[in-house]
Amino acid sequence: MSLRTKLALAVAFTLTLAGVGAQAQEKNACDQFKWSVARERGWFAGEVKPAAAGAAIVVAQAYDVALEPTDAVVFRLPPERPPKPGGFGATLDVANIDKPGLYQITLSDEAWIDVVQGEARLKSVGFTGQKDCPGLRKSVRFDLAAGPLTVQISDAARDAIGLAIAPAP
Repeated sequence: MSLRTKLALAVAFTLTLAGVGAQAQEKNACDQFKWSVARERGWFAGEVKPAAAGAAIVVAQAYDVALEPTDAVVFRLPPERPPKPGGFGATLDVANIDKPGLYQITLSDEAWIDVVQGEARLKSVGFTGQKDCPGLRKSVRFDLAAGPLTVQISDAARDAIGLAIAPAP
């Protein structure tokens, strides 16, 4: 075997290993959340309902939320973290949480989440995120009471984001 052939085989082998490593890294990043987000990944990969800013949404469903420039959004309460200029946001109403308990709100991309229930902004009880998981960026848990609530999104870089809300498994 010539030196040229050996070199070509070595380069091909190295490129193959790099591709396998990249696939493994992608899979590993999606498996590195503090809790399982497999259900939400499935929802985001399947039928996602469109939702405009201000829309009413339901639990156990994924949405493709159309966001507005943050300065045009009327938040129920100011976001806990002041939005940066040039970002996007929205408010979404959940008509009723039937069963109180731990819920997680999962986003496809980077953004800030606030939950308002009654007249109070709720503190999150947990957070997990991965920057290298395609189509899923973060999941935030809240202890919710029965009744209506508002989800506020701010500081998104784009004018659309995937969102899902569901009871924590």
